[in-house]
Amino acid sequence: MAGNEYVDRANGYIEDVLSGKIPACRWVKAACERQKADLARPVFEWHFDEQRAWRVCRFISLLRHVKGPLAGERIELQPWQCFILTTIFGWVDEKGHRRYHEAFVEVPRGSGKSTLMSGVALYMLCADGEKGADVYSFATTREQAKIVFDDAQAMARNNAPLKERYGLSVLAHSIVVPGTNSRFMAKSADAGTLDGLNTHCAIIDELHAHKTRTVYDVVKTSIGKRAQPLLFCITTAGTVLDGIWMEQRQYVQKILSHQADDDTLFGIVYTIDEGDDWKTEDAVRKASPNFGVSVQPREILSLLSKAIATPAEENNYKTKYLDIPCTSNHAWMPILRWQKCARDIRIEDFLGQYCVYGIDLSSKSDITAVVKLFWRLKDDNQVHYYVFPDFWLPSEQVLKSANSQYKGWASQGLIHTTEGPVVDLGAIQEWIAKDFMYYQTIAIGFDPWQATQLAQNLMAYGAPMVEVSPNVKNFSEPMKQVQALVLQDRIHFVPNPVMDWMVSNVVCHMDAKDNIYPRKEKPENKIDGIVALITCMNQAIQLQVETNYIQQPSDSAIMYESTPSVV
Repeated sequence: MAGNEYVDRANGYIEDVLSGKIPACRWVKAACERQKADLARPVFEWHFDEQRAWRVCRFISLLRHVKGPLAGERIELQPWQCFILTTIFGWVDEKGHRRYHEAFVEVPRGSGKSTLMSGVALYMLCADGEKGADVYSFATTREQAKIVFDDAQAMARNNAPLKERYGLSVLAHSIVVPGTNSRFMAKSADAGTLDGLNTHCAIIDELHAHKTRTVYDVVKTSIGKRAQPLLFCITTAGTVLDGIWMEQRQYVQKILSHQADDDTLFGIVYTIDEGDDWKTEDAVRKASPNFGVSVQPREILSLLSKAIATPAEENNYKTKYLDIPCTSNHAWMPILRWQKCARDIRIEDFLGQYCVYGIDLSSKSDITAVVKLFWRLKDDNQVHYYVFPDFWLPSEQVLKSANSQYKGWASQGLIHTTEGPVVDLGAIQEWIAKDFMYYQTIAIGFDPWQATQLAQNLMAYGAPMVEVSPNVKNFSEPMKQVQALVLQDRIHFVPNPVMDWMVSNVVCHMDAKDNIYPRKEKPENKIDGIVALITCMNQAIQLQVETNYIQQPSDSAIMYESTPSVV
């Protein structure tokens, strides 16, 4: 090996990103900082093998493009691609086994994902030194899964040196290396069972399109028998904000922000930062590492102009070309702004303080939401609000629901479960009856259509029940107020994926009088927690809590020996 051009290119990319020469978002900078810090560690259980890092890049650089204006030309890896590949493949332990068993790369459309993944798949099939290497490209449909496979097939079919060097055979539905008993195939979630796999390398293309975590979980399990497997998820941003894509994205962000520790997962997210103007060329340059290469400026700026001029195109552009999570063309709340308001707060610190409740009582088998809202005058001389939601579902609904996240949320205690096929209103009533007495509760708002009996029963306990019918008159102003508080960073809550999901599901339509009302586009897109929060805010506005019930954080509170978290 005469020098290591690919490692040098990767290290140059790191320095250019961290110096600001290459515009990059916080997550790209964090990924570069992570690699730089790891390389500087004096003691580490893995070491960086430049030969291994060089080898994968060299292999892919000998392949040729099969589509577009570069078809027939050899692949020239860009610095950002060298950074990703050398980092993933360069780190090994004392036995030479790879450190990273999983990779998550989120990059905007047009960045050459399929070409890069086809090269990785062929390398893992032929040159990774694994006997019986089973390599698969996975997607939600066979057509999507075959994009990576078909590109790899075309790369290999007319590549005589590659076939001769590794004894490669290109078949109609597989690429095989008989000498090592290795194979590469396309797999999809709609192709029957995926159980029984013994995967060496899995490429999951467009993870954002996976509405459930079924494929990911099966593949994750299937790599457990290998010494140095690789599960490589590559995707653009998407709109399924309660799915495995968002879960993995947030986990990667936790790793990169040092909130989680996982030395076996590499992750990077190409997007823009909070506060960046999405309407500018600078934004798309920042988000698209292949801007000016495979992302053509004239075409992307034309799409930008259309998105600015046509509101219905805005979220599509943001999602596909800036990797900003969006849900619909009329989304109520920017999800990233909502998540920015999360704080490390405790319900115990609000015992005895003024509070209003909002209840969104479900149908028999749906989610019930109860939200508590507190407020305090802070040092900035503004009133800040604090949200604590609770959710209930029948246990049978948790098990049977098409929403695969319910089980995980229930196991984490984010959703209370009641026994049986329908919600146990008695259990919820008992919980509220005990819970509201821990605070100076001045109102409990409820929808009289479904909760009249519950309200009457709670009034017998002394609960201050208030009817709040879910109509435009009652919801428009508090809905606007919640949005304003988020944009002003004056509403706070403990990070909660259930509430995040519900926020992302809310859409609204503004009428001729500028009124708004919370809606959802699909029945499965639940918004109960937001309805309960808006009900709380309705009462906060009606009772003028910022004037009549203001309370300093230091004010003496009624002290209790225990909290009402368990009834």
